[in-house]
Amino acid sequence: MPSFISQAFNKALKRAGLTKEELAYRVLPYFLLELIQRYLRVKTVGTRHIPEKGSYIIIANHSGFMGFDALMLGHQIFQSTRRIPHIIAHKLWFFRPEISVHAEKMGMIPATFENGLAMLETGEGLVLFPEGEEGNFKPSRNRYKLRRFRRGFVRLALMTGAPIIPAIVIGAEETNITLGQVRWAKDLLGIIIPIPFNVIPLPAKWKIKFLNPIRIEKDPEKAQDIEYVTKVSRQIRMRLQQEIHNELKRRGKIFL
Repeated sequence: MPSFISQAFNKALKRAGLTKEELAYRVLPYFLLELIQRYLRVKTVGTRHIPEKGSYIIIANHSGFMGFDALMLGHQIFQSTRRIPHIIAHKLWFFRPEISVHAEKMGMIPATFENGLAMLETGEGLVLFPEGEEGNFKPSRNRYKLRRFRRGFVRLALMTGAPIIPAIVIGAEETNITLGQVRWAKDLLGIIIPIPFNVIPLPAKWKIKFLNPIRIEKDPEKAQDIEYVTKVSRQIRMRLQQEIHNELKRRGKIFL
């Protein structure tokens, strides 16, 4: 870079009160998310349901294998509340230090019950996907069909009293298409490996909808009642699936 450009760039950073590291880890990811949002023509509704203070748990359907739904949910929450949510992320985001440092700057934390509980107990917000990798890496022939929910989000709500805010993401299934799975990799590597059709995301139109909060009274003892936790988890899953069906009925053109 020519010296006069470098000097001007450094002066601009100084005036903005930013270091080069802050530019790399905060400004550039935000800029990229804005580009992705425009490319996918994301329409978001229901952000009024997201608390501007205090803990909360946002759960959503998961798809698209590249994790754009997690990043875009986090981006919409930040735009609405100016709070950076903590995204319970797949272990692949923490596979290598050079990847995990960027993941952490965007609010991602490893997917453990203890991590989620620690965040909620300090009044932070969580975004998690109860389907886990079974949803994220499912073949596209099963698009918009929710997989079995893990029950940790219900236990977290019972332990902390944090409201559960369901959200649905329409469009991610068509943005990244999954042909199938290498399921034997689960035994060998500990993860399911998706077989992608495309790596460059297709410009499907997205809609993100945050639903009315579900408030469960704080009751740590009930968090150990597997039958009760399973019942609540199943009810929320059925509600989310119905909302997905309703949105698909109202949906217009996917790519136009």
